[in-house]
Amino acid sequence: MNGWFKSGSPWVWLSAAAVSVCILLVVALLGLIAARGLVFFWPKQVLQTHYQDPSGISYRLIGEIQDSEEIPAARLRESGIEPPGDRDSYTRYLFKTGNRDALGMDFRMILPDFMGKVEYPAELMVVERREWGNLYGYLKEFREDGRVVAQGEAAVAELQRRLKEALELFGEIRHIEKDLIGAINYQLEQLRLEERRLKLAGDNDPAKRDAIEARRKKLREEYAELQKKRNGLFPQLNRYSFTAEIMTGQLVEVPLAKVVRVYFPNAMGPLDKIGHYFGKLWEFVSDEPREANTEGGIFPAIFGTVMMVLLMSVVVTPCGVVAAVYLREYARQGFVVRLIRIAVNNLAGVPSIVYGVFGLGFFVYFLGGGIDALFYPEALPSPTFGTPGILWSSITLALLTLPVVIVATEEGLARVPRSIREGSLALGATKAETLWRTVLPMASPAMMTGLILAVARAAGEVAPLMLVGVVKLAPSLPLDGNPPFLHLDRKFMHLGFHIYDVGFQSPNVEAARPLVYATSLLLILVIVVLNLTAIRIRNHLREKYRSLES
Repeated sequence: MNGWFKSGSPWVWLSAAAVSVCILLVVALLGLIAARGLVFFWPKQVLQTHYQDPSGISYRLIGEIQDSEEIPAARLRESGIEPPGDRDSYTRYLFKTGNRDALGMDFRMILPDFMGKVEYPAELMVVERREWGNLYGYLKEFREDGRVVAQGEAAVAELQRRLKEALELFGEIRHIEKDLIGAINYQLEQLRLEERRLKLAGDNDPAKRDAIEARRKKLREEYAELQKKRNGLFPQLNRYSFTAEIMTGQLVEVPLAKVVRVYFPNAMGPLDKIGHYFGKLWEFVSDEPREANTEGGIFPAIFGTVMMVLLMSVVVTPCGVVAAVYLREYARQGFVVRLIRIAVNNLAGVPSIVYGVFGLGFFVYFLGGGIDALFYPEALPSPTFGTPGILWSSITLALLTLPVVIVATEEGLARVPRSIREGSLALGATKAETLWRTVLPMASPAMMTGLILAVARAAGEVAPLMLVGVVKLAPSLPLDGNPPFLHLDRKFMHLGFHIYDVGFQSPNVEAARPLVYATSLLLILVIVVLNLTAIRIRNHLREKYRSLES
């Protein structure tokens, strides 16, 4: 037994067991997040029942069971509810009734013991709206210009047919407003800044001002044409509506312009549900958010996260490599270099919010304010770079992850055999040529390792971004079709902040809870994809230069 312990085998098995437990915990966590998030897009059955609450009031309930929990009987009695029977605990449902505009709330807690007969009528429909959340009820009439044109089953067919037209019209209006009119507004603002720039420079050349005015006139004419075209589409979009009966018996008229999707979950077959599921999943990753980020998609957050990480990588990689090369190859090893390495290692332990405060004070206010004063005086007092944006967020995270890249690169440089350097110098190469053509390529896998660690940390950081650029809802992406196309001064959305905002700042927390899991899973997938890309590059470089190491 003593020989077995001295051989080190127990510690090997103990380490393997610890790693196995960690892997199982990670897999279990991912499974939980996936199960909680992905099930959100599956169409749930909508039930109808009569509910008699503990006070004796009976009413009809229509909606979905979102969640359930076991609650002690004592807790029910403390809240003034006398449960039936003498059980120690009771099941309680989180029931989604929707119709927030008519009922005032989306969810309510109910006890199945007070429910009557549960039915799943095929005629019950779910209406996803752009405002006020889902509507649950029975379709009664379809109207055109206020006139009833269809009822019953005919109304269902007419609704589905006209909804496709309404969605196409809404998309065309959205394209005109956001893309075409937005581009014209951007150009008009650039002309205003150009005119102010001439005024500040004391340039009174009438030819230049006439050219600006001619371009402005042309843009305004294009704007008027687009506005006329958009206004002509609104009457077509607003002419259709339908009437639905909700759980209170009230008839609610819903304009088709406010509808995203209509479906009848109780009448859907397996193929219909699968098609609906993937349609919702695609909407989630490709559309813009709505309803205070509790509905719709999160594409702007995905785009902002990936773009910020790419910009951070472009900044941190050369800075970290240059610093590591200097410390390892050029600096005289002594007290000062040891002190610098200690400082670099200590920087890795500084809380991320401290980097955010530094980025806000130095990058945003000092550097950004200086850039505005030197290069954008015509825009003042409105800041251009003197306000949080994606550039300062990327640089702040690059500073945060810089120690990781420096340490990893130094380790890679230290592993390059001294004989490689001496052989290159013996063949007549200078020190710089040896470093550029031989040492750095062989150390590139270690550089990629540092970048992988930097990306993994930066993609999940939220605290510093709240100070230097991330927002709840960004009106425009940092990359668009307006010159100079890449707008580094713009604010952006981020998946990590989106999770925080939806989970803790949402006005409707219960409705947003499944989106927290779905967004968390997507953030993990984005980090995995970015890391796998970097790992693939690292492995390629490692294989390429393995022959040199041997």
